[in-house]
Amino acid sequence: MPKRSSKKRPRDDPNVLAAEIVAEEAPPEPERPIADEAEPTEERKNPHAQALGRLGGKKGGKARAAKLSAKRRQEIARIAARARWKKSD
Repeated sequence: MPKRSSKKRPRDDPNVLAAEIVAEEAPPEPERPIADEAEPTEERKNPHAQALGRLGGKKGGKARAAKLSAKRRQEIARIAARARWKKSD
């Protein structure tokens, strides 16, 4: 008579059983490099593009506010305040 496996599988949950069967049959995952070993993303960015983006970002809010009327600015501020208070509820 053949020997039985000493490994017992869970019979209660079919999902756990299926996950264990797949884990046994699937090949092992390849090792991934640790985050510290990978290159920092900042060094790959073009410094000229970063400078241009920063310039536009500094101007954006002030230029937009200058174009808006006082009534429209109040309306936008009111909507923003409602959104902030709604989040805290």
